[in-house]
Amino acid sequence: MASEEYCSVPPRWRSISLTHVEFPAGDLTGQLLAYTSLLPIVILVGFVTLIVFKRELHTISFFGGLVLNEGVNWLLKNILREPRPCEGAHATLTTEYGMPSSHSQFIWFFVVYFFLFLYLRMHQTNNARCVELLWRHILSITLLGVAFSVSYSRVYLLYHTWSQVFYGGVTGSTIGVVWFFFTQEVLTPLFPKMAAWPISEFFLVRDTSLIPNILWFEYTVTRSEARNRQRKLGTKLQ
Repeated sequence: MASEEYCSVPPRWRSISLTHVEFPAGDLTGQLLAYTSLLPIVILVGFVTLIVFKRELHTISFFGGLVLNEGVNWLLKNILREPRPCEGAHATLTTEYGMPSSHSQFIWFFVVYFFLFLYLRMHQTNNARCVELLWRHILSITLLGVAFSVSYSRVYLLYHTWSQVFYGGVTGSTIGVVWFFFTQEVLTPLFPKMAAWPISEFFLVRDTSLIPNILWFEYTVTRSEARNRQRKLGTKLQ
C-alpha cells in the first residue's frame, strides 16, 4: 500500500496508457485503484452518449449539474490553494492544488443525485414492487461502493489527503442534493415549455418527466410499434 513513507523515497510510478493517472510500479492494488479513479471519465462519456442518443431534458440537467459541480471545485481549489500530499511524487498533474478532491466531489455528486433520482423521481408502475425495490437497493449499494473506492484510490495513490477527499465528498453531496431539488422544483415544471421551443424540436429534445418508468414506456411502445409494422408487412406480402 502506498503510504507516507513514499514521500521521502518516491517509488517508481507508472501511468495508465492514454491517461495521466499513475500508480506504483508492481503494485497490483494500486493499478486496480488507478483504473477505478478513471470512473468519472467513464461517467462523463456515458452522459455525452445518452444526451446524443436520448436528448432528454432531465439527463441534460443532470449533466449540467456535474459541470456546475466541477466549476465549484475549480473555484474552491484556487481559493484554498492547499497543496497535494507528497509534492513532486507525480510527474503530471492537472493542478497543483488538492483541496477539495475533484474526483471525490464528482463521484459523490453523481451518487447522491442518483440516489435521490432512484427513490424520489422514479415511481412504482407495476405489481413487481419487491423486485423493483430490490434492484434499486442493489444498485444503490453498488454505487456507494464505487464512491468509496474512487475516494480511497485518491488517497492510496498519493493524489490527496483524507481531509481533501472528505471535504470533496461533502461538497459534492451537498451540491447533488441542492441541484436535484432545484431540478425537481424549478426546472421540471419548465421542461414542457422548453421541449416546445423551436430549437428543441429541431434537435429532437424530449421531456419525459411525466413518464414514471421510461424504460417500461419505451419497451411497450417499441414492441407495439414493431408488431403493427409486422402486421402491415405481412398484409402487403399476401
